[in-house]
Amino acid sequence: MAEFPEGAPCWVDAMFTDVEGAKEFYADVLGWTFGEASSEYGNYTQAYSDGKAVAAVVPPMPGGDAPSQWCLYFASDDAAATAEKIKAAGGTLMMEPMQVGTFGTMAIAKEPSGAVFGVWQPGEHKGFEKLGEAGSYAWAEVYTREPEKADPFLERVFGYTSQRMDAGAADCEDPGAAGMDFKIFNVAGAERSVLGRMKMGGEFPPEVPSYVQVYFGVPDCDVAVEKTKARGGQLYFGPMDSPFGRFAALGDPQGAVFAVIDMDTRVGEMPKFE
Repeated sequence: MAEFPEGAPCWVDAMFTDVEGAKEFYADVLGWTFGEASSEYGNYTQAYSDGKAVAAVVPPMPGGDAPSQWCLYFASDDAAATAEKIKAAGGTLMMEPMQVGTFGTMAIAKEPSGAVFGVWQPGEHKGFEKLGEAGSYAWAEVYTREPEKADPFLERVFGYTSQRMDAGAADCEDPGAAGMDFKIFNVAGAERSVLGRMKMGGEFPPEVPSYVQVYFGVPDCDVAVEKTKARGGQLYFGPMDSPFGRFAALGDPQGAVFAVIDMDTRVGEMPKFE
């Protein structure tokens, strides 16, 4: 398994009331297979692509009524220390660091503008065994209306450096791209940028909170969209071509939002970052 530098995305999971329904949906849309549920850990069930671990699904904890959503975990060498950084930077701990057997230590937190994320200190479970390919995690972006809160928090907690996109140089089919406020974050030890941050505009209903958009790679964006709709999911945006790939924002039948991207279908020149 790969070792992930501090602050790099290393895992995703989601809670579903209907776990079997979620497994059927993602098996069709993303081509996943699933392992045996671990009853010792709340029936946590890993998803695989080409036999490699890429994500997990789990039923809600007893008494839990949180909506289904994908949670992105960032690697940490010391989850307890990261938790203290989160609190010092104005974030909120929703779950204090908790050891998960010999697999590792996890925590769940919320950054100051409201996006929820996880922290993972690896033990036996290092994280993604496959990424950046069809069937696996490809990218993530923090969507927020308050980047002035989110940006310094992320930089302080994870030691990120950042680059802002030159909006005037944006080249994609989105007519609003020239006015977008988009930033990428980098961290020492990572081969490429680890996270994006997009400022939410008026196109988002006011009741939509800040969130982390997780992108999964697919061989054909349009096929993934059609499969999503056929199984009762929602198309929120796209499909759209970009220099990064053809992508779409979707929702599964239980309300968990995610995105798919065909990274082999790229249109336009890459934007410049300052």
